[in-house]
Amino acid sequence: MRAFLTRATVFLALAAPLAAAQAQAPDPAEFALAGPLGEKTLGDPNAPVTMVEYASLTCSHCGNFHNTTFAALKERYIDTGKIHFILREFPLDPLALAAAMVARCGPEDDYFAIIDTMFTEQEQWAYVEEPAPALLALVGPYGFTEESFGACLGDQTVVEAIVDVARRGQAFGVSGTPAFFINGEKQDGAMTIERIDSIVEELAAE
Repeated sequence: MRAFLTRATVFLALAAPLAAAQAQAPDPAEFALAGPLGEKTLGDPNAPVTMVEYASLTCSHCGNFHNTTFAALKERYIDTGKIHFILREFPLDPLALAAAMVARCGPEDDYFAIIDTMFTEQEQWAYVEEPAPALLALVGPYGFTEESFGACLGDQTVVEAIVDVARRGQAFGVSGTPAFFINGEKQDGAMTIERIDSIVEELAAE
């Protein structure tokens, strides 16, 4: 894990400036393109509203959104076919990159359950001195072993794919997390359920 964090630090440092210089308003067709590993989504792809979140798994603000607001968002809008939700990786540090890789390496049907577990238990692995064993213990119930965990972190294809998503996010104007786009328009400020209510109501009235 220490070797991975060292490599990831270098990789993220080299990748970030390339995208930052390209920041611009998202082109709808370009913004809709999935990353190399495909999109991770919830809800009806034909829903009238598409909500994209760029998140870092070590980000406390992302954790707060998922632990306090996401359940209501899912119940009111995703499960009712009103919002198609897309989660995209934007790791802010090497540990967040490692966690995003692990989520991608897990069983496909468990992806959002793994993400939920990582956010719910964020303090137990993201802010400890030895994150590797804590993270492995957290995802063990999803079928990870020491061997599969290590193999995942050694997969350079997954590293490059996740960094590609983040780099494209920077090109769309993402500079921190969580960052939200609703029907392609970037939303600034905290995304509470009340704010989501008002945005969806406004879009429905158009």
